[in-house]
Amino acid sequence: MDVYQGAVASLVPFFVAERAYSYAAVSGIMLAASLLSSVAQPLFGLLTDRRAMPWLLPVSTILGGVGIALSGLSGSYGLTLVFVAVSGVGVAAYHPESARVARLASEGSHSAMAWFSLGGNLGFATAPLMVGVIVGSGGLHLSPLLVLPALAGSVLCLPVLRALARRTREEGGTAAAVGVDDKVSFVKLSLAVVFRSIVFIGLSTFISLFAQQRLGGSAAVGTAALFVLYIGGAVGSVLGGSLANHWNRVAVCRWSCLLTVLAVAGIVFVPGPAIFVFVALASIGLYVPFSLQVTLGQDYLPSRVGTASGITLGLTVSIGGLTSPIIGSIADATSLRVALAPLILMPALSWLLFRTLPEPAVPKPAVQQLTPDIADAASPAADASR
Repeated sequence: MDVYQGAVASLVPFFVAERAYSYAAVSGIMLAASLLSSVAQPLFGLLTDRRAMPWLLPVSTILGGVGIALSGLSGSYGLTLVFVAVSGVGVAAYHPESARVARLASEGSHSAMAWFSLGGNLGFATAPLMVGVIVGSGGLHLSPLLVLPALAGSVLCLPVLRALARRTREEGGTAAAVGVDDKVSFVKLSLAVVFRSIVFIGLSTFISLFAQQRLGGSAAVGTAALFVLYIGGAVGSVLGGSLANHWNRVAVCRWSCLLTVLAVAGIVFVPGPAIFVFVALASIGLYVPFSLQVTLGQDYLPSRVGTASGITLGLTVSIGGLTSPIIGSIADATSLRVALAPLILMPALSWLLFRTLPEPAVPKPAVQQLTPDIADAASPAADASR
């Protein structure tokens, strides 16, 4: 699914080249991908707190792919916004339930959640390569081919859900106490994730164009910079889970924020090919806390795991997209360097918030509590009724 979040940013250079969109216009496309998603994800989280809906995983995957596939077909800016918004709704439907299922399967393991996040980061990293090969070779009119990973992913979901349902029925399920909600800490965590997402969305939107400007290269240079940004996230996610096994999650998140401050400053101000090194460091710094923020949110709101997942994986990340038009407008009026410079401040604000957060006492995994609904929803009888 996350390949389609990455695909929006990957399509930006092609929208600029083929349709002569301004910085503000491509920022609007990122906004369209984020806006509905930011509103819808907590709603899907509330729904999945009431009842598990594993069928959302294959359905939302297809929806995300179809939206991106159609975005390149029409020269109409309005229709392009609609199609990327449709893809954003698919993303919104996917994340809360996928995080619940991942927590169920991992039984609260930080390392396991890091590997779950790795899958999404590899999707992000694959996006510029996929778009570069397909759209770069034949133009935006080949965008319907981008739906193929969605079709494959939706099919791969089915045996996984059946296996999980089978394991659930074999183990049985009884309700377990899950702990007390810490809403104040959850709000602070959410704000920290918002600042982190502003940096990531800002870099995702403009790093391709910025790298081309700085190095005087072709679209391939921009694609390479975006790939480094995304693949660094894969490294960061796995590293974050490993570090959390030795130190508490809040401390790991604090140190990653400081790394990100230095790395973003390097992207903006250090000249030459070193930009790729700083992009990689920024990506690692942004993604070391990614899976940890999800489990922290779930532990701060143990009675509302779906809502916590929808906010930390969805709403707060999507809010970052709301700032893209501001960055684009500043870039149109001044330069990309000036527009990207304020991003240096964002991880510093996240660091300040993490300094106020406690490491939550990990409650008993709510695995047993969640299993009956998932077993029912993914059982053969339920499949037959649908």
